[in-house]
Amino acid sequence: MVMSKSSPSVVAFIPARSGSERIRDKNINLLGGHPALAYSIAAARESGVFDAVIVSTDSEHYADIARYYGAEVPFLRPAAIAGSKSPDIEWVVYTLETLSASGRNFECFSILRPTSPLRQAETIQRAWSAFSAEVGVDSLRAVELCQQHPGKMWVVRGNRLLPILPYSFDDAPWHSSQYKALPEIFVQNASLEIAWSEVALQRNSIAGDIIMPFLTENHEGADINAPQDWLIVEHLIETGEATLPIIDQKPFVSA
Repeated sequence: MVMSKSSPSVVAFIPARSGSERIRDKNINLLGGHPALAYSIAAARESGVFDAVIVSTDSEHYADIARYYGAEVPFLRPAAIAGSKSPDIEWVVYTLETLSASGRNFECFSILRPTSPLRQAETIQRAWSAFSAEVGVDSLRAVELCQQHPGKMWVVRGNRLLPILPYSFDDAPWHSSQYKALPEIFVQNASLEIAWSEVALQRNSIAGDIIMPFLTENHEGADINAPQDWLIVEHLIETGEATLPIIDQKPFVSA
């Protein structure tokens, strides 16, 4: 895919802070012989969508890995916005503003998280084609059909259960209905987001108010957050049920 000269300028942001807790160094753990973040870089570059592919990290070691695989790391993310509870909007605005201060302005940005290594270049191309063709939206977000329907979820108040969604079909409450009888509900996955930069810079939001869906297919939206997720992704790769983006260079080796 080659962008036309009339296409909006767009930058890929790959967030890779150090200090992950559930899986130590999950963004650079080896998967298929390469650090996990290498696959997001490879997919972003191969897609042909982006004017720049930038990794946002607070670690010089992570930065070295990112640069080896072809991404830019023009500056490190300050520790104050690299904690486990730091919201995305902080580093997104910081990165956009710091780039702008050096004369680099982008009309759109996309967030490609390293924890979704099965996302392909074609995934990004589909998402960008959909977003760039849509009028009047602030952003696009990857979603998939939920496996655990919120109509069957509860909150506990003392010794009582209260349904989160107290809806019903005639006399049958959702929590007592068959899954297939319930309305389709989609849950976001972490594989891909696209938004206009002005949404972040002027409204302090990475999504805005008008969000269009992007339905991921098969396993391209798989997200690694816990050790069992890592095992599942490895199994999918080993059995050929899923493939990683191709990386045509030798694995990174620390100096």
